[in-house]
Amino acid sequence: MKELDLTKGSVPKILLQFALPFLVANVLQALYGGADLFVVGRYDDAASVAGVAIGSQVMQTITGIILGLTTGTTILIAMGTGARDDRKVADIIGTSVYFFAVTGIVLTLVMVGLHKQIAVLMHTPQEAMADTLHYMLICSIGIPFIMGYNVVCGILRGLGDSKSPLYFVLIACIINIGVDFLLVGGFGMRAAGAAIATVLSQGISFLAALWFLHRRGFRFEFGWRNIRLNRFLSGQIARLGAPIALQDALVNISFLLITVIVNQMGVIASASLGVVEKIIVFAMLPPTAVAAAVATMTAQNYGAALVARMSRCLWSGIGMALAFGVSVCVYSQFLPETLTAVFTNDTAVVEMAAGYLRGYSIDCIMVSFVFCFNSYFSGQGNSLFPMVHSMIATFLFRIPLSYLFGQLDPTDLRLMGYAPPLSTLVSLLICLWYLRRNNRKLQALCRA
Repeated sequence: MKELDLTKGSVPKILLQFALPFLVANVLQALYGGADLFVVGRYDDAASVAGVAIGSQVMQTITGIILGLTTGTTILIAMGTGARDDRKVADIIGTSVYFFAVTGIVLTLVMVGLHKQIAVLMHTPQEAMADTLHYMLICSIGIPFIMGYNVVCGILRGLGDSKSPLYFVLIACIINIGVDFLLVGGFGMRAAGAAIATVLSQGISFLAALWFLHRRGFRFEFGWRNIRLNRFLSGQIARLGAPIALQDALVNISFLLITVIVNQMGVIASASLGVVEKIIVFAMLPPTAVAAAVATMTAQNYGAALVARMSRCLWSGIGMALAFGVSVCVYSQFLPETLTAVFTNDTAVVEMAAGYLRGYSIDCIMVSFVFCFNSYFSGQGNSLFPMVHSMIATFLFRIPLSYLFGQLDPTDLRLMGYAPPLSTLVSLLICLWYLRRNNRKLQALCRA
């Protein structure tokens, strides 16, 4: 496998080279995630569409938890790679395989057993209940594939290979879209057909990733004897990954709460929120990709004790993310209707969504800093702090501000659009304070 040594060479060049596959993979993941809903919406009724929308929202939360947990593996492997400790890296990989195999089985059993109760808790409309249950049950059975795919990709990225995971996502995306049209459009299998397409594509992508690892192998010795549970390493994986997983889960819950607030403002407001959220998902892909690269690069350089290079990595990442964030924000201030009209032809929705996007788009600038700060700290083995300040900003500022602004102007979303950037500003101020504190600690460590 072609691996980048993230401890050598020009920091901006290496970071960009490592981040670009992340970005393309994220775009494909977003398209892949929307394929089920698009195809079902083209061929089926509202009940089937609602079933896929609700079921995919739940599965997206599960996938986010899995991705957060496997990030602990990526960071640990990157640290070991930076320290040139191949034996430790082999043990981390072996422990990860064992740990996530058990976790995947447990999570599958929980979701299969509780999918009905979850659908009820989501206040699923009765006419959409059958489709929701079919989608959730089938996708829950495929959780081991989701887990396996993310573990393999986490291992590869920790070693410095961000290109190979891109190919696996591409395989899954193509298969999912093709099988969606076959089962939903051709055989009329509704939400169940979309779920089967998702699980099948994930399974094939996972098998392709395993085949790739088997054919290419590692640059160091690795065998069955390495696949065992090391309590210390599994504890480190959980310590690093659990806060990230919990943060993602709670953020998804916060989005649901904001949706509840907006739904009380009427159908136009509800549709407008949905349109802008779709736009923001794509707008956030570049800073998310850059931040993911910052985490891995920081971890490798932390393992190699290259403190100054870690700092250059952070600020290079912020600069790259800002290039995208500022562009989206400026465009959204002057031509927001050209974006909101992509998702709807309703004039009222286009106009209200445009007003909401003007304020919300400022967050694209703010998160360029915060995402990279979070990755910088996580790359040093500290994923607890990013979780804490994100929760403070989300639950003490974003949700209350959204509710307050909604009460101040219940006929429009324009004012509510400023809640996200204001809450992210709180995170940014906390991060800047903590960065100074953290830098003094690193300098002391370097002198020692």
